Amino acid sequence: MNRGIYIVANDKVIDNAIALLNSIRYHDRDVSVFLIPFNEQYKKVANILKQKHNVEIFPDLDFLEKFTQKVGEIFDRDFLNNPNKMRKLVQWFGPLNEFLYIDTDILVFEKIVDILNYLSECEFVCCDYHYKKRQLADIFSSVVKEQGIFSDRELEDVFNSGFWASKKGIFSESQLYELLQECAQHREYFDFSYKTTDQPILNYIILKTTQKRLNLVKISDKEPGSWAGSQHFTEKDHILYDGENRLRYLHWAGMPMIPGSAYRELWEYYRYLGETKPPQVVVPPQQESQWQKFVTRIKQQIKKAIGKRK
Repeated sequence: MNRGIYIVANDKVIDNAIALLNSIRYHDRDVSVFLIPFNEQYKKVANILKQKHNVEIFPDLDFLEKFTQKVGEIFDRDFLNNPNKMRKLVQWFGPLNEFLYIDTDILVFEKIVDILNYLSECEFVCCDYHYKKRQLADIFSSVVKEQGIFSDRELEDVFNSGFWASKKGIFSESQLYELLQECAQHREYFDFSYKTTDQPILNYIILKTTQKRLNLVKISDKEPGSWAGSQHFTEKDHILYDGENRLRYLHWAGMPMIPGSAYRELWEYYRYLGETKPPQVVVPPQQESQWQKFVTRIKQQIKKAIGKRK
């Protein structure tokens, strides 16, 4: 069976992509990995990942361009915050029969491609607590429940679009375009409050086209978390644990990835694995300008005035 991993990247996220691939190869030297270019600025990251980790470029760039143009024709310009994020949908028409998609703001802590073994029993696999914590936020509006677009049971299967697995054949190219047309005609179905792009659309497509879906966190109450916003994970030998349970992966979804941010030292370990870590540049704090001092003083005076009135 032809199976492997897809990522979407360009030169802007080169450090994240290197960190992710370093973590993947730390546990699995042989799994096939394909890079789907996010835009035309991808040659640098593609070359580095090819040299370091034998990552291949998505082989049908003509189809990728055709698909990108089709998305632009289907959706109004103000519908999708970042239309190129939709490029991840070409995975269903790529070289892999079974595939795992991973965002570049992720680190993995196991031979992660083994998740594909679950596809023998289902058509789609995810592994996150979005359905429980965020529920429909960043995916669907209340309209989908009010109009019965999906049942309550189906809506229990919503997921984060940064980490999931599927396989070829669950829909055709023409069926995909029809589904995208449906989405374009019903903006009221979706929650784009925080400028998500692909996540609401991908959830709609999966709930419409699949019957056998699996979220690994529902299998056992011992399944660990995965979000970098959770501060209780502990580290041992560069692996994170949720209590006694080893994380499958860590995702910085919606979280900053800058010095001082959550689990930054762990990210730096994987980013510079096998390299000499460059010295960290300390940026001195900027002094307030005269105008900023004036604004701060006015705000303080207003707060005092309000406080006296209470």
